[in-house]
Amino acid sequence: MTRPVIIGLSGGSGSGKSTILAGLLRALGPHQVSVLEHDAYYRPLDHLTVEQRAEVNFDHPKSLETPLLVSHIDALLRGEVIQKPVYDFTTHARTSETIEVRPTPIIIVEGILVLAEKELVSRMEIKLFVDTDSDVRLIRRIKRDMIERGRTLESVLDQYAKTVRPMHVEFVEASKRHADVIIPRGGKNEVAFEMVLSRIHAMLNVHQLEALIQPSTS
Repeated sequence: MTRPVIIGLSGGSGSGKSTILAGLLRALGPHQVSVLEHDAYYRPLDHLTVEQRAEVNFDHPKSLETPLLVSHIDALLRGEVIQKPVYDFTTHARTSETIEVRPTPIIIVEGILVLAEKELVSRMEIKLFVDTDSDVRLIRRIKRDMIERGRTLESVLDQYAKTVRPMHVEFVEASKRHADVIIPRGGKNEVAFEMVLSRIHAMLNVHQLEALIQPSTS
């Protein structure tokens, strides 16, 4: 197998990353793409009570076990299979289950903080940042957390004021400078999406050519 293309996909919470990701999966085919979500790598909080877990700043880089994600990316680059963690957002805990991820031509590393981590950025060949107005992002976050994660409106707004917005300004927005492509207006920007897709196809072709001219080691 040729060396995978590592793509970083970042942007604020509710920016439209999931829409871009879904579009890439449709366009490239699920058998060509593996996805590593950064928020699957939240640190285990088994030593804390449920109430204490709810007070953790989940928008700070230290809340994520990024070294484990880095080791999983490196394993996939070596052609190895990895076991991706499964995180339960309703209880704020990592479950005992894992998801098997096999090496594919394209590996997408997705999350609000993936461009804020030097060790992740250094492994990416294409770095994308989805840029959307803050009011739109907040509305989307409220809908998602209430419907998918069983949160109350009060708890969502409280978390947004205490940690989400400050951490976005300090880490997420600041990480935009590492992006190769900034996609404005979220996941509905078809022109930007087609440009990104064209670049990915070009990178795949380059990797295939490199594999063909690679001297035999046997």
